[in-house]
Amino acid sequence: MVGFLTALPGAVAQGIIWGIMAIGVYITYRVLDLADLTVDGTLGTGGAVLVMCTIGGMDIRLAMVMAVLAGCLAGLATGIFHTFFGIPAILAGILTQLALYSVNLRILGNKANQTLSVMNYDLIISLRYINKSIIIGAIFVVILIALLYWFFGTEMGHSVRATGCNAAMARANGINTDSRKILGLVISNGIVALAGALLAQYQGFADVNMGRGAIVIGLAAVIIGEVVFGKIFKNFALRLTGAVCGGIIYYIAITLVLRLGLNANDLKLFSALVVACFLGIPYWKSKVIPKQKKVQKKGV
Repeated sequence: MVGFLTALPGAVAQGIIWGIMAIGVYITYRVLDLADLTVDGTLGTGGAVLVMCTIGGMDIRLAMVMAVLAGCLAGLATGIFHTFFGIPAILAGILTQLALYSVNLRILGNKANQTLSVMNYDLIISLRYINKSIIIGAIFVVILIALLYWFFGTEMGHSVRATGCNAAMARANGINTDSRKILGLVISNGIVALAGALLAQYQGFADVNMGRGAIVIGLAAVIIGEVVFGKIFKNFALRLTGAVCGGIIYYIAITLVLRLGLNANDLKLFSALVVACFLGIPYWKSKVIPKQKKVQKKGV
């Protein structure tokens, strides 16, 4: 138990970073109603660009901007595949993700990974300074949610949400749904790349495989946030906050099960089971609650 409490701050810090990634997943999964698998590649792209730009002498803040722009380009590629080529969103994301593996490898100088030590570079967050990383990560979350809340309250943001809610109705009202889908994918993958840039700084390296399975973690964070805080967080900004809280809860759970003796090689299996369970909760609620109501009526 003492070991778990000691590891708790690290789980919170990492959960915040992955919570930022979950915000990007939320935009495609809930706002646009698209299954976007690009994020598995985009997370690595953000980390790779950040590391290589920083090693090359670029200021860390500018390097983060470059990482976000690289993620936006990845989202743009998926959007073009989906809208202009008519490829289903899930397949378009797979194609971009596949291409990004080679792109990320090129960015990393044809190496599987590149290190970035906090002792040699002025990083924003680091595993060495966990408390500082938690505070800075929380600041990023607040600013990001505030910006998204403002944007999705504008006419353009409402048109993106309308496209996700009912594309046919949005088109009937004169909205170019293709451009709105592309915009949503660009924003989503830019946010995921931001999370990748923060993660690379936190762990001290970027790896070509660092984004593998990221979509599962992102979905886990989103679903956990909805199940735990769904009845409390009704506002859009609070729902985004719920996704971040879901990421924190997920990593606390991961830390706990590892301390209880779970083999680290089984983490992907555990993640898949967690997502499956939380995805199934709304379905089983819809099955159980009506039956309970029928029983109550018969009792009356």
